[in-house]
Amino acid sequence: MLSQSNFLSLNHSSSLPPISINNRKSVSGSLAFSNSDINSFPISHGIKLSLPTMSLHCVVSNEAQIDDLGVELDKFAAVGNKVADAAGEVIRKYFRKSFDILDKQDLSPVTIADQLAEESMVKIIQENFPSHAIYGEERGWRCKEETADYVWVLDPIDGTKSFITGKPVFGTLIALLYKGKPILGIIDQPVLRERWTGLSGRRTTLNGQEISTRSCSSLSKAYLYTTSPHLFEGDAEIAFARVRSKVKVPLYGCDCYAYALLASGFVDLVIESGLKPYDFLSLVPVIEGAGGVITDWTGQQFNWKASAGSPATSFNVVAAGDKQVHQQALDALQWQ
Repeated sequence: MLSQSNFLSLNHSSSLPPISINNRKSVSGSLAFSNSDINSFPISHGIKLSLPTMSLHCVVSNEAQIDDLGVELDKFAAVGNKVADAAGEVIRKYFRKSFDILDKQDLSPVTIADQLAEESMVKIIQENFPSHAIYGEERGWRCKEETADYVWVLDPIDGTKSFITGKPVFGTLIALLYKGKPILGIIDQPVLRERWTGLSGRRTTLNGQEISTRSCSSLSKAYLYTTSPHLFEGDAEIAFARVRSKVKVPLYGCDCYAYALLASGFVDLVIESGLKPYDFLSLVPVIEGAGGVITDWTGQQFNWKASAGSPATSFNVVAAGDKQVHQQALDALQWQ
């Protein structure tokens, strides 16, 4: 369980006291941003896949405050696109091909595509922002320092099970945190070549075109996605069942792609349990910038003070395109 020093309740103007921690349920902090718009992205070529030196030197940055980032956000987005391009070059080479599948300690699968994609992403960040820290799903914290103001949180293939079974609903997830707040989020589907980008203070885009969520005033009208009903356990399974019984259509099996569909206005609600920070932090700017809401099951917004000692704790996530449906989902979950 993460300490209260790593998870704070924040808003735009001031820091609030740390939220209380319930040992039975997921811990989260607070973040509220509207998000992004960038120009259409180029697909770069010729990315070398030789593994870089893994030692990154990081320092606590004195760069501008979030409200004054401006041009810096454009620079971050440009590098974020290069990072996504590099991962995509690797992933497409292995999609629907034969390769070894290994099991990690938690028995989740990992492939050479996951590993090489993360290394290609790290290399580009290291070349462009050597003072930034990186937290990747496959290798964790990469920084000589214990903390850094800017932290890139990477999941090279979110939905590895979908990837290994040839289903193109997985995605590459890229988040950039500034003092714990996600200021950049990218969801990239490298096979379909679809890229959702969220930036703090800007409208979310899909391949450069602005998008928005759709209105939905009632759970009884909502289309709900979750990756799998088998991922809920104990009280979380019971809570999810309460929501599932109230929606119009429950659907399964989309991984991060469900959140992208929500941002584009095709889905109304996504509920999941046991997500790690690299599974959802990139989703926050994308969904909020499209007009949606994403919180934990108690309604707390997300903030992750990543550091060398930060474990990848599990979180329960609920995202909605409409504030009314989000609140109704929270009421049905009854997660206190």
